[in-house]
Amino acid sequence: MALNYYRRIFRAYMYPGTSQLSFWHDPAEANANAFIHTLGEYYMTFAEKAQYAGPHDAQGIPLLNYHGLIGLQYNPIAIAQWGLGNYNLFVRTGGADAREKFVKASDWLCQRLEKNIHGLHVWNHYFDWEYRQTLKAPWYSGLAQGQAISLLVRAHTETGEEKYLRAADLAFRSFQVDVESGGVKFEDAEKNTWFEEYLVSPPTHILNGFIWATWGVYDYFLATGSRDAMSLFAAAVKTLEANLGRYDLGFWSRYELSGTLLPMIASPFYHRLHVTQLFVMYRITSLKVFEQYARRWESYAHSGSNRSRALCYKGVFKLCYY
Repeated sequence: MALNYYRRIFRAYMYPGTSQLSFWHDPAEANANAFIHTLGEYYMTFAEKAQYAGPHDAQGIPLLNYHGLIGLQYNPIAIAQWGLGNYNLFVRTGGADAREKFVKASDWLCQRLEKNIHGLHVWNHYFDWEYRQTLKAPWYSGLAQGQAISLLVRAHTETGEEKYLRAADLAFRSFQVDVESGGVKFEDAEKNTWFEEYLVSPPTHILNGFIWATWGVYDYFLATGSRDAMSLFAAAVKTLEANLGRYDLGFWSRYELSGTLLPMIASPFYHRLHVTQLFVMYRITSLKVFEQYARRWESYAHSGSNRSRALCYKGVFKLCYY
């Protein structure tokens, strides 16, 4: 497995324009036009993702090229983000092409929502993925659940079509159910509520995935007024507020909290994403702790020595654990 992994990663990083990285590594920009307490443009611009050059399938749905044994694949997270970027573009410009794309993404998500073995509705990934332990296809993700809900409730608002809200209703149930029972929620010994990006044991609490999933819960509340969604959102905010210090290494941010001897440090892209996400969390909640950490982590990235140290940590971690 390790040899296949390193071959694929080498190809992806040496030729990022032809790999999945050409989609994921956008500027991670907050969207100044986003409404915070009503549904409108999404909280991040996803501008480059909206203009993704391809490849696409025959219907125009994005495919990502993972190279190696994985190759071309649909990724529901990418399709939701492509849709959200085009939704932003449509709201801003009224362009028919952008509207067509976010509706296509929403339709694809409605069509691909399926029950897992516990009877909960999820969006599956149909390729194996290396994350410490290999995630065997089909696997689902709290991140995909949240991002897709964020798109579907906006598609419902724009089009009035009930199928989008019905799909969001079905997908939201996964946030109410523990991982062991087929959902994406995990409650730790301190009663913290987490939404897990990768469903592994023990859970790793990936920061960016947790926050994006939390926004999906928040958007579902905005769309429906659900008390359950508001309660889950408040619990997730409390968890994030209580645990942010665990992600702070004093010179950079952690990607996750897996308890490994060496911390899994964030890449430069994910560190920037953390900063953006925390500024958005501050806008949504008005909690100063999120702004304070965003500014602290932003200052870390301004130091050349911190950036070099982070890259070294990242490289050693990959060699030790992958």
